[in-house]
Amino acid sequence: MPLVNPHGSADLLPLLLEGDALATERQRAQTLPKLRVSSREKGDLIMMGIGGFTPLEGFMTRADWESVCDGMHMTSGLFWPIPITLSADQSSVASIPTGTDVALVDPDDGSVLATMKITEKYEIDKAHECATVFGTTDLEHPGVKMVMEQGDVNLAGPVKLLSTGGFPEKYGDLFMTPAQTRALFASLGWSKIAAFQTRNPMHRSHEYLAKVAIEVCDGVLVHSLLGALKPGDIPAEVRTRAINVLVDGYFQGKTIVQAGYPLDMRYAGPREALLHALFRQNYGCSHQIVGRDHAGVGSYYGPFDAHHVFDHLPKDALETQPLKIDWTFWCYKCGGMASARTCPHDDADRLLVSGTKLRKWLSEGSEVPAEFSRLEVLEVLREYYAGLEASEKVEVKLSGHSAR
Repeated sequence: MPLVNPHGSADLLPLLLEGDALATERQRAQTLPKLRVSSREKGDLIMMGIGGFTPLEGFMTRADWESVCDGMHMTSGLFWPIPITLSADQSSVASIPTGTDVALVDPDDGSVLATMKITEKYEIDKAHECATVFGTTDLEHPGVKMVMEQGDVNLAGPVKLLSTGGFPEKYGDLFMTPAQTRALFASLGWSKIAAFQTRNPMHRSHEYLAKVAIEVCDGVLVHSLLGALKPGDIPAEVRTRAINVLVDGYFQGKTIVQAGYPLDMRYAGPREALLHALFRQNYGCSHQIVGRDHAGVGSYYGPFDAHHVFDHLPKDALETQPLKIDWTFWCYKCGGMASARTCPHDDADRLLVSGTKLRKWLSEGSEVPAEFSRLEVLEVLREYYAGLEASEKVEVKLSGHSAR
């Protein structure tokens, strides 16, 4: 069977230039006005460049911004759950008229990431975006804070990518483009692939979710976020080592592929679960594992809001389908991992396994129950925490569903 089609297109549509076209555009970019992008915008740019956001050609217009906020589709009718926008301060773009080409530069080192033709400059109601996308305007929500602090003017227009922003150099083979994952799946003979979203090392609950998916799919793509996280989260390179030892010791060979993608977390809960499914379709995944509180933060979303949101999509919105899995935990009476759909026992017999609890215990040097994480994984994580300076340590607080 063939892999799922890219979203809204028969083929991937990467915007990253190559060869002579790249050399010519890089030279031209040096003559253009320069705008520094944010970390989130850098990730969005690179996803457009590698085809992860197929079929987007650039940053959204005001009409598309409004349509995505209010209806989760662009004005063309294409399903899209979260606005992909570029913002700037009014003062920095006042002298740049519509129709001008600009160079977009990396927030970290000032190198040129892309060129863009500005087709529209517009202001938005930031609170409206937050209310529709995040379901809240509370500034304690990290996604809301990000939107409310962005520039006052949004810029729309097509982009040409000149760089992948240092991700391949930093992460090596972990950084894979949609074309690369699709080629790998084809070489393995896979057509039914479940994506497992993670910004944490894999604990026993994650292991259980992946193994459930392997029972009904050809394999699982463990897809790690490589962009910015919250303070206290575990870096991608440590996560990768921890996941590798888990896969090597506890999974059948050729059932797991590990890769990373360059986005920052938005913590948009249900809407972000939809965005994850959309770009996983571009990466070639037929399914996405959706567990408890997918892409959530604190108690802003119900534990299974990300399940329910898929039930209200138009039939043709996405080819990639959710693989919904209930609460998972270690049950002492069952003697293993179980879910609320399979285990008949009471809460007193259950140990709820969460990444937040694991980070809290490790950061405090506390004992971690063997039912929570494989010992080989704990060794990798304890080594990381032992190497942190006092100034690098962040207090991890339990809140929302992780506090159960």
